[in-house]
Amino acid sequence: MKKVFKWVGIIFGVLVMLVLVIAGSLFIKGTNQLSKTYQVEPVAIAIQDDEGSIERGAYLYQVSCAGCHGDDLSGKVILDDPAIGYLPAPNLTAGQGGVGSNYSDTDYARAIRHGVDAEGQGLLIMPSKAYWHFSEEDLSAIIAYVKTAQPVDNDLGQKSQSPLGKIMLAAGAFGEAFAADVLDHNAPLADAPDRGATAAYGEYLVNTGDCRNCHGPDLAGMQSPEPGSPYSPNLTPTGVLTIWTADDFIETMHTGVTPYGRQLDPNFMPYEYYGRMDNQDLTAIFLYLQSLPAIESTSK
Repeated sequence: MKKVFKWVGIIFGVLVMLVLVIAGSLFIKGTNQLSKTYQVEPVAIAIQDDEGSIERGAYLYQVSCAGCHGDDLSGKVILDDPAIGYLPAPNLTAGQGGVGSNYSDTDYARAIRHGVDAEGQGLLIMPSKAYWHFSEEDLSAIIAYVKTAQPVDNDLGQKSQSPLGKIMLAAGAFGEAFAADVLDHNAPLADAPDRGATAAYGEYLVNTGDCRNCHGPDLAGMQSPEPGSPYSPNLTPTGVLTIWTADDFIETMHTGVTPYGRQLDPNFMPYEYYGRMDNQDLTAIFLYLQSLPAIESTSK
């Protein structure tokens, strides 16, 4: 019996050591990911600051950026969990704690399209995989609008990660947390189709709207890498939209309530911000989704 206990103790000790080695390796990897720098020189763009461009930029900002950076551009706290870390979405204005007084046009382009800040560090959870698809006109419009923001004093402090947070990051618990690691930084800016209620323009809106991050590369449904997220539904013609009309889709984006009376969870489906799109854009998205190949659902 003593020999049995001895071997159990040895095996337990080996397992503990193995867990510690793996955790230590992941901690080092996570630390290195957070301190990694990137040499990215964005494609030069001409910032158009006429009234129409700024109005366009305001529209795009409210749809694509306000969810994290706030309606007034003063930033928000995205994560504040002592066990994992603290992550603010920066104040974009020139007020106290903001980057607006320091960022150049190039810095904004690098941050938005490449997911890299002015110091060359990767921006954690910045959806640049979607924003990479913005056309020069739309990227220019967003930057032009951000530069007009009224200063707001809101110092959110610096991001920080706990040891557990670093381990989770390295283990892939947050998915592709740094878009800068996977983007083609040398690719030319995309061309946008003419705006209108067309499937072609709907594809552009889906690509720039980060829909694939939750609904999957083929939009057939998947579970987002965000911890605790539910399975996102299949948006192809075999999925939940099978019997929806364009009006149903628009109403759901405006209210967050599906035609079946189900309330969408705003923590995982930001319908409030997609619902800020005009009906033409929402119709374009719906037409694009209806044009997709029918794929059997991979969601639960």
